[in-house]
Amino acid sequence: MQEKTLDFIEPETSVKVLKVTGQKSSRKRILDMGLTPGTRVEVIRRAPLGDPVEFKLKGYNLSLRKKEAETVLVEIIE
Repeated sequence: MQEKTLDFIEPETSVKVLKVTGQKSSRKRILDMGLTPGTRVEVIRRAPLGDPVEFKLKGYNLSLRKKEAETVLVEIIE
């Protein structure tokens, strides 16, 4: 099992959310957006300078700043 934070995942890769860390308010906001443990997430693309990153989860696309993606621990789905 390869554990990484979401900001290190390359486009066209699928992952499963393991844990969301960070301060209480930002953690709650990320959880409210659907990045809950067990959720399958696909990395769609990165902006030209690497920030933000676009993800597909639960039938919708979500863009997160790299700083926010650093707080989401995931495992790569083979």
